[in-house]
Amino acid sequence: MLKYIVKRIIASAITIFIVITFTFLLMHAIPGGPFTSEKKLPPEIQANLEAKYGLDKPLSQQYTTYLKNLAHGDLGLSMSADGRSVNDVIGYAFPTSAKLGGVSVLFALALGLFMGIQAALHQGKWQDRLAMVIATLGVTVPSFVMATLLIYFFAVKLGWFPAIGFDGPINYVLPVIALGGYSMAFIARLGRSSLLEVVRQDYIKVAKAKGLSAGKIIYKHALKNSLIPIVTYLGPLIAGILTGSFVIESMFGIPGLGREFVTSISNRDYTTILGVTVFYSTFLVLCNLIVDILYVVIDPRIKLDA
Repeated sequence: MLKYIVKRIIASAITIFIVITFTFLLMHAIPGGPFTSEKKLPPEIQANLEAKYGLDKPLSQQYTTYLKNLAHGDLGLSMSADGRSVNDVIGYAFPTSAKLGGVSVLFALALGLFMGIQAALHQGKWQDRLAMVIATLGVTVPSFVMATLLIYFFAVKLGWFPAIGFDGPINYVLPVIALGGYSMAFIARLGRSSLLEVVRQDYIKVAKAKGLSAGKIIYKHALKNSLIPIVTYLGPLIAGILTGSFVIESMFGIPGLGREFVTSISNRDYTTILGVTVFYSTFLVLCNLIVDILYVVIDPRIKLDA
């Protein structure tokens, strides 16, 4: 396993390097800059700002300087956050995204697995049809449309929940449903199909022949083996949700990493865009590595080195 982990770490480092390079080049290829606005700055002030952030240097020198700083864990100064470092911006915003994302992941897993199991246990019955209708709606309706509907009906019309803010438990309800709705629906569909495939295996037929109840067969023998496709999906799911949903956080006014990223793009804040991209990429490859290792825990027959 150690050999496999070392290989994956090297591959992950190469992936992150490629992401950094492409993001850096794409940012500088777009017309304009972080200090370009409708109200044009005096040339002297703009020159001083570009010199402060190293934008007056050749592109190759900017790139090598950024990589050197990155090797020491320095993501640079934000160009739009009052001189704060990108490390501080991420350190301030990520805990909020992590709280919202953690609750959303639990919501998606708990409800998605419950719906998938019930649909598989009652295949062809009303429980199955109802679960799949909900899952289909969850998959097909975009998260920003879901968020808009939730805000309109439950915040504006009914007044049950606040439309913006992140001050208490009640503020979690609408953004968690909007953020975790798609994942919940996907897990429900994936869990149902995977569980139905497992229950057709020979060892399940043997368990049925022994007279075991359907519930015991599902929860004791079939469920664990049916989790492998769901665990595969958990890597990008956790990374994507915990680092923040750009649209959802902006719509609900949540001061998380997603909103910071959207703001940095609007302001052409090169260092913040790069910093959040590096953070997200690292988090994603780390989650995928952990998921691969979890395969062995779920199914010891899987050999990572092979």
